Amino acid sequence: MSQKSILEIKDLVLNLGEKRILDHLSLEIWPGHIHAVVGPNGAGKSTLANTIMGLKGYLDFDGDILFTKKTVKEFSVDERARQGITMAWQEPARYEGLTVRSFIRAGADDKSEQNCRHALELVGLDPKTYLSRAVDRTLSGGERKRIELASILTMEPKLVLMDEPDSGIDVEALEKIFDAIQYLKNKGTTILLITHSTTVLEKADHAFLICCGQLIEKGSVDKIMQYFGQKCIPCDHKNEPKTE
Repeated sequence: MSQKSILEIKDLVLNLGEKRILDHLSLEIWPGHIHAVVGPNGAGKSTLANTIMGLKGYLDFDGDILFTKKTVKEFSVDERARQGITMAWQEPARYEGLTVRSFIRAGADDKSEQNCRHALELVGLDPKTYLSRAVDRTLSGGERKRIELASILTMEPKLVLMDEPDSGIDVEALEKIFDAIQYLKNKGTTILLITHSTTVLEKADHAFLICCGQLIEKGSVDKIMQYFGQKCIPCDHKNEPKTE
């Protein structure tokens, strides 16, 4: 493993039912950077994030996942979280009866009121309005996404996986999310963005293009951005689109 990598995916193979989703996928994530994983629908992007996080149903794979040079292959979600890995979901969960204040405090080292308020302000939510609200169906998906990100800010994790961070978010709120992502980076957190959005990709320092669970290309954002202009970069992969 490279000395500069915080996370290394080594020859990852994962099948869901009869279908191979990740197919000998290998990539390295550098510490303190914002990385993006892009690709068409069904490429395996979210599956990769779920496997890194160790979610149920994504533990039976070949290959290895190294975090800070140590395997986490046999670790549960909680064990990976204790190592410093966390995830912001495309569709955040609801917690009936749990207030926003309690939700943010749950994973925070600093559980002070000031810290909770600061985290909400960073994601563009008024603490007076939200701290006492329940994390339930009365909140929109975008509000829950920002509250989830506020809780992550207070955790100060080593690695954050963000699945479609712009999903269900308006333009103004998305700018606040980008501000929070930059705040995490400035604090030394490594971020892995799972996205099909050029707007999100532009915020990354480095990117990977995957298709059918395989790494097709990696490099600068400008290089990978070609995928969005051409729908797929020129390659010999079986998913290369047919030309008219």
